[in-house]
Amino acid sequence: MKSNSLSLFLLCDLLIAAPISANDDPVETITVTTHASTSNNPEALQKRLAELGVGFSQAGGVSSLPVMNGMMGDRIQLLTDGAPITAACGNQMNPPLSYVSSNQVKTISVIPGISPVSSGGDNIAGVIEVSTLEPAFSDSDDFLWQQGNLGYTYMSNGNGKRIHGDATLASAQWYIRYSGVRTESESYDDGRGDKVLDTLYKSTNHAISAGYQDTKQRLQLKLTRQSIPYQGFPNQYMDMTDNKSIGILTRYERQFNRVSLDSVFSILNVDHEMGFFSEEKTGTMPMNTDSQDIMAKFKWQLPDFFDGTLLIGQEWYKNTLDDWWPAVEGSMMMGPNDYVNINNGKRERTAAYIDWLSAQDQQWTYRLGSRLERVTTNTGDVQAYQNADNGMGMDNGMMNMAPMAGMMSNNVSAAADFNNTDRKRDNWLLDVAFSATLAVADDQQFVVGVARKNRAPNLYERYSWGTSAMATSMIGWFGDGNGYIGNIDLEPETAYTASFAWQQKTSSWHTKVDGWYTRANDFIDATVTGTFNRTGTPEGERNTLTFTNLDARLYGVNLEGSHILLEQNGHQLAVSDLFSWQNGERTESDEDLYQIVPVQNRLQLNYTYQQLSASLEWQWVGNKHDVDGRRRENPTDAYSLLNVDMHYQWNDVSFRFTIQNLMNEYYALPLGGVSIAAFNVEPDRGFSQLAGAGRSVDVGMSVAF
Repeated sequence: MKSNSLSLFLLCDLLIAAPISANDDPVETITVTTHASTSNNPEALQKRLAELGVGFSQAGGVSSLPVMNGMMGDRIQLLTDGAPITAACGNQMNPPLSYVSSNQVKTISVIPGISPVSSGGDNIAGVIEVSTLEPAFSDSDDFLWQQGNLGYTYMSNGNGKRIHGDATLASAQWYIRYSGVRTESESYDDGRGDKVLDTLYKSTNHAISAGYQDTKQRLQLKLTRQSIPYQGFPNQYMDMTDNKSIGILTRYERQFNRVSLDSVFSILNVDHEMGFFSEEKTGTMPMNTDSQDIMAKFKWQLPDFFDGTLLIGQEWYKNTLDDWWPAVEGSMMMGPNDYVNINNGKRERTAAYIDWLSAQDQQWTYRLGSRLERVTTNTGDVQAYQNADNGMGMDNGMMNMAPMAGMMSNNVSAAADFNNTDRKRDNWLLDVAFSATLAVADDQQFVVGVARKNRAPNLYERYSWGTSAMATSMIGWFGDGNGYIGNIDLEPETAYTASFAWQQKTSSWHTKVDGWYTRANDFIDATVTGTFNRTGTPEGERNTLTFTNLDARLYGVNLEGSHILLEQNGHQLAVSDLFSWQNGERTESDEDLYQIVPVQNRLQLNYTYQQLSASLEWQWVGNKHDVDGRRRENPTDAYSLLNVDMHYQWNDVSFRFTIQNLMNEYYALPLGGVSIAAFNVEPDRGFSQLAGAGRSVDVGMSVAF
């Protein structure tokens, strides 16, 4: 954005709009407050989200991609303290949730489908907001120690170890807080006792936040530092060999008489490297990515506006990306040039919205909003490994991918065609969201909503230009072993969604039914444009696909209930259940979409008494036979898991004992993709589905001080 445009943008924001708590929305919003415990691990955060209806497409140990309403990845707007993070990798190995450790999370809000326009744009599945920047001021005028926590957890499956800590000092006007976690694990075993290759990882997260407030304003600052020195990705051809990020985020809130301001500014720099580090998946091929996210957003809240609250705001986002694959000395296939995949790629968003929420003291409550957004993308010239067709021979590196080498020379002409194309694209996105809530009785409410939401293509969908088998197989976050080619002329996705929800809640039980239907025009899918074979046998065949627009429909229903069975003398026994079903298909052909979650049910029995809490969970997942033939998706069988969780608080010491997959069930992950690591070892088995983890006994302790 030019400097004068940005100045005008900031000036306009100082004249209008601001925020409102998600808890006040008359839309289907689920908010959970979390707290630090002995379970500060990637699985703990995923479990929290799973309880809120979010699924996960498995990837690395700390980098799974969320799935909501049948859609995954950046179709979901995932915000951390109001800031989106762009996955800076052709395999999305560093998605937004990989930058947050569970001990840093204070609240999680999930808004599927009909999300308010003020909650974020550039998404069609909904919004997940993770809050870590919770104010920690005290009642004292003196700056004193408030609290601290130090904990350790051991996980038997994978020999996992985790240490976490946090500390807070505060006064009535100032606070400073630190939180950090370090976790590592070897590859886990499945229910048969076999090692699931290339599932090992190591990760460290640090966050320091500070704040100041007085009677009219509050300023908060957060600094983050993340390091993932290695992380295996069993369903990708490559692994992560390093990922470093440094981020700064500021939030400023101020009350101007009856109008309030909420503003956020953030910068995140990411250095990402892929390659090979483990004997469980070997090869030679470095791949590097540098990325930067910059964001400025403003909200103003105007109360008592036509018997309601008005929000007006503007937002600006910019992502820059360089993705190159250094030449390998002595390699005929990967040299003599660096392969330039994306050169100075840019994706810039400028948005303005208006959002109105009616007063809460009525039988009917309404919310109506509109958002206009401009998304501009561009990138520079690229280059292939080779200068011309040089008759490449076989190479010992790159995971036995020598059968693909014959196609590498195609990249020379593909790069020339790409460089001769006008690559700048401008897209205008118009979002509209409406919801209405009827208070049927004191304990019942009915919510309906409709929305038009949009998402513009990401840089990899639009600008991944390589056509050879090796180049295309480096692109794709789907874990399917196929190869993907970008499409400069992709149009934005436009989704029309209708949803309903009915719930009734009393002091002893809660019942909820909700359903949704989405018609997605110009849905970014893929068309088969070729095949490649890594072994010369049918078991080694995969497809080459080109990103394309088509129409799709997705729909589903969720049933939820809970009931207190016993409550006497401090003892409480409660049961809860969550059932979900969804489907997704291409409109014209009725073909199944990729990675649609099969029918599933989660039944939980919870017991609490004084400082003891315990739960027994039964998770059942049905057969997955509706699979995407274009991506050669595997069907999976039904399975059920039993999980046990016990927690005891003794003064300032907390103990947790967990058994995951108590019966040591063997199962294939429906959204796990294929195990490329296993294929490399036993090609004759083909691309089998990634197996889930067997029994794990996890023991943890934390001490508050």
